[in-house]
Amino acid sequence: MKTRYYHLPRLTGVDALRLDEREVTAPGPREVLVRMRAWSLNYRDLMIASGTYGRALKPDAVPVSDGAGEVVDAGSDVTRWREGDRVAGVFMPGWISGPPTARKTAGALGGPADGVLAEYVLFDQDALVAAPAHLDFAETATLPCAAVTAWHAVAVSGGLTPGQTVLTMGSGGVSLFALRFAALGGARVFATSSDDAKLERLRSLGAADGVNYARTPDWGRLVAEATGGGVDHVVEVGGPGTLPQSLDAVRVGGRISLIGVLAQDGVADPSAVLRKGITLQGMFVGSREMFEQMNRAIEHHRLRPTIDRAFPFTEAPAAYRYFAGRGHFGKVVITAE
Repeated sequence: MKTRYYHLPRLTGVDALRLDEREVTAPGPREVLVRMRAWSLNYRDLMIASGTYGRALKPDAVPVSDGAGEVVDAGSDVTRWREGDRVAGVFMPGWISGPPTARKTAGALGGPADGVLAEYVLFDQDALVAAPAHLDFAETATLPCAAVTAWHAVAVSGGLTPGQTVLTMGSGGVSLFALRFAALGGARVFATSSDDAKLERLRSLGAADGVNYARTPDWGRLVAEATGGGVDHVVEVGGPGTLPQSLDAVRVGGRISLIGVLAQDGVADPSAVLRKGITLQGMFVGSREMFEQMNRAIEHHRLRPTIDRAFPFTEAPAAYRYFAGRGHFGKVVITAE
């Protein structure tokens, strides 16, 4: 049996993606063969394709970390899965539980290790989670990176409690999941966008209020005033370009979860971290244990991820280009044909 797969012979951008075919390898004793049915894109995938990720990458790697499918075969020692099970891959296959370590976080999919943008993929049996029962494959494929990162930031490290105030940024995958998890947990969520129509959609998903950062460049001060001194927690996806405003928006003793670098231009003054006693913590996805915990919450609340647009497998480069345009609201997915 053969499988079609994408790979990156060169890291020169989306045009470097190549669709090829190869034999499917039979699973080893602890391995599970999954027929992939859907995939989703993250900003990290664009950086890897363009060679700007800044980490050691596997030469000619199969890209994309996020995907979902069904088990079609399993090795002789596999006990966790059986044929027909609906599953999603764990972003860092070696991080099962506990705090992160260099060993656990090595080998993230789609970068240092081959990713999942193929019709059939082998996984270690411990590197999979069960798909939430009410979600389809495309919805499940949005979870491994963006959703787990948001859950880690808001519910695990952020210690979400009812009555907290949380600030999210924009309408990308991590931000939408953070908004929805925080709102479901009883937090008052403030959201930012440069588009008033998107702000209305963010309110419909649970944001209590929003601010147009294009119209109000000093939005951090505005959020601090609206919350009587600042929010408890900022889910920061912009990086250097937005961190100065986040430092203004967060309360004394508050938390900033640093996740992305979407806004590159800017310089943050670290004295604000000291002066306000802020906890500034980097977030790099999460463990399988967090993924499973999050899925239980998703099933309990019947939460459905927001998908902007789906592309067929043979049009994966078009999905990349659309995603790079940053006009999306929610996740951009690729589906099997």
